[in-house]
Amino acid sequence: MKKDFLFFDLDGTLTDSAPGIVRSAKYALSHFGIVLESEVMLKFIGPPLLESFGNLCGLNEEQSREAIRLYREYFSEKGMFENSVYEGVPEMLEYLRESGKILAVATSKPEPYAKTILEHFGLNGYFSHICGAAMDHVRMTKADVLRNAVYKTGLSDLRAGLMIGDRRHDVEGANTIGMETLGVLYGYGSREELITAGAVSLAETPNDVVRQILRFF
Repeated sequence: MKKDFLFFDLDGTLTDSAPGIVRSAKYALSHFGIVLESEVMLKFIGPPLLESFGNLCGLNEEQSREAIRLYREYFSEKGMFENSVYEGVPEMLEYLRESGKILAVATSKPEPYAKTILEHFGLNGYFSHICGAAMDHVRMTKADVLRNAVYKTGLSDLRAGLMIGDRRHDVEGANTIGMETLGVLYGYGSREELITAGAVSLAETPNDVVRQILRFF
């Protein structure tokens, strides 16, 4: 079935957000006296923060929630703007929208932050809806975010939807609700990670995203 509803991840798919995310996480972890290697810090990009602080740092739930509070303290002031749009992304979004596709954002980042970031970079106008995690943790998994995005866009047949993202969490979240995923390789996930998770295809660049969607989906 033709994919007319496109759901984009934010970090690692639309913007290169590593600097702000890593600095925000370091700020939070300094409170606990935790220092992680650079390659481990990059694993904060993509998954929900509650999961990352627990799995990567060994924090319990109470400590993880405090770490999230501290993370947001830095992120809301500085971190969200320590960020840049990937080359070719505005052109990708423009072309897909002009082709008649309905575009939405589905990110594990808290929704207010996602909206501020996309507005800051002038990308918000491409999307019918910008959907993210809830600040109170009620909606935090990628599957939950995608369900909300599907509801808001009015998509009735999930076969007509396509997730576009760079990490296994994007693929697994889409799989959970019955949607296919196009994985992007210019973000933070590896080819192996995306294939193992079940991405139906992989794109090397934003231009390749357009080519594959218009040709194969």
